[in-house]
Amino acid sequence: MNEFRPFRQSDIDRIGHIAQRKANRLPFLRITTALAIVAVILALPSDFTDFSEVRFPLEVAAVALLASVLAGLGFSLLRIAVTLLLAAMLFLKLADIGTGTAFQRPFNPYLDLKILTDGWNLLSGSAGITKAVGIICAGLLAWLVVAAVLYWSLGGFRRLSGGARRKSALVSGAVLLIGLAALAVQNDDRPALGVEADAASYFVNRIAMVKGSIADLARFEDELKQDPVTAGPHFSALAGTDVVLVFVESYGRSAIEDPRYATVINSRLTSVENEIGAAGLQARSGWLTSPTVGGISWLAHGTLLSGLWVDNQGRYDRMITSERTSLNNLFRSSGWRTTAVMPAITLDWPEAGYFGYDSIHAAAGLGYRGKPFNWVTMPDQFTLEAFERLERPVGHKPVMAEMALISSHAPWTPLPSLVDWDRIGDGAVFNAQAESGDPPSVVWADPNRVRAQYLTSIDYTIETLGSYMARYGKNTLFILLGDHQPASIVTGEGASRDVPMHIVTGNPDLLKRLDGWNWQKGMIPLLSTPVYRMDEFRRKLVESFD
Repeated sequence: MNEFRPFRQSDIDRIGHIAQRKANRLPFLRITTALAIVAVILALPSDFTDFSEVRFPLEVAAVALLASVLAGLGFSLLRIAVTLLLAAMLFLKLADIGTGTAFQRPFNPYLDLKILTDGWNLLSGSAGITKAVGIICAGLLAWLVVAAVLYWSLGGFRRLSGGARRKSALVSGAVLLIGLAALAVQNDDRPALGVEADAASYFVNRIAMVKGSIADLARFEDELKQDPVTAGPHFSALAGTDVVLVFVESYGRSAIEDPRYATVINSRLTSVENEIGAAGLQARSGWLTSPTVGGISWLAHGTLLSGLWVDNQGRYDRMITSERTSLNNLFRSSGWRTTAVMPAITLDWPEAGYFGYDSIHAAAGLGYRGKPFNWVTMPDQFTLEAFERLERPVGHKPVMAEMALISSHAPWTPLPSLVDWDRIGDGAVFNAQAESGDPPSVVWADPNRVRAQYLTSIDYTIETLGSYMARYGKNTLFILLGDHQPASIVTGEGASRDVPMHIVTGNPDLLKRLDGWNWQKGMIPLLSTPVYRMDEFRRKLVESFD
């Protein structure tokens, strides 16, 4: 039988020694965690795509050195400052990843707050409110957890013994000196031994970005005072003609020239050219440079209609409070009834007051009773048919319409297809299409699938517009253009900001007035076709049709 053996002093000492070793190890584990978090945040590329240039950030050694030598209040202030600064940097870099992916530019704290609201609208419309709330809460929680763990783990320095502090200071100081020496002698031919020290410049550049935005708004005030277009009236050559201006979501130059899309889209444009030709219509096509890319469509709308270069939210907000006469108002004061057909507008739209519409047909006012296509409230074909029903009855007054077609808006699933115009009714005919296809979570898991869906959506909208113009093109000048290029997942990095524009009418004398533009006959602009900035269009249109 085993006998009970009481603990001896040696056993107690051994247990105490093991516990002490573990206690001594804990500060080093916390310190290692802290420095790892600091290194990851500092080294995280803002575009989240190119890790090839990532180098060891020397700020890690600086933090370790200061934390090793400071004590009491000094250490507490350092701990708080490092946590707050790195939490802010992490937020900005994550925001950079978002705006870089969507708009191919860094996040601007001064101008981009409105994007948060619009991002929520898109996310909740695509994924549903419950899932959208979950995604946002998960992201915020993860950000807060990183900050909390960083703050906690920095406390490990406080628990170091005097000898351990001295060793930590010596090692981190040596690393810092060697790294600074390497930076001092670096040049293009001699890299700095895989180190960098860019944290300060990151914040300095972000502050400079904000200051630059403020200065840009001051320049914009001067631009508002200069208008090459007089009050009017204008457009005498268009007397009695309806003018239908259509923005096509995400229809960019890449759709026509990128080999992944060109075959399908050019074939569709050729088909449309033949279709409208059979209906007695002709086209001229060219390029405009949009002020935005990947999204924020209202910047493109504002630029085209105001004749001002509106490439950020600050300029847009100032534009809509200015006295600058919009293209819509120029038509209105010249005798046209002006209307907006906006199927993406589901909330109040106070900005509309600037443009000068006699009527506004938002999503709820178009009479659609079918099911939505994810974020897209209704298919383009229904939007076009609703415009005809609401604004172009027999004997109507000449109308100038601005319309935004959204079937080619991300997430590009589900996708509609053309139906017989006489079957459209209240839109219930589209229900089966709205319930088909994979959800966004499946489509967006595969970049090739995303690009294929995008291509199908643009092909659908062009086909629909061709059928629409052939059916309803009598006594009308159609102005069709893309609002911006899609996101870089579709175009690739470095794509131009150009978008196609097609001007279509059955009156050849009107097209002859565009000869000075040197644009291409037909529906396909060429590589050599002149490119104009979108803010030039308002002036050119007035000059051509006065």
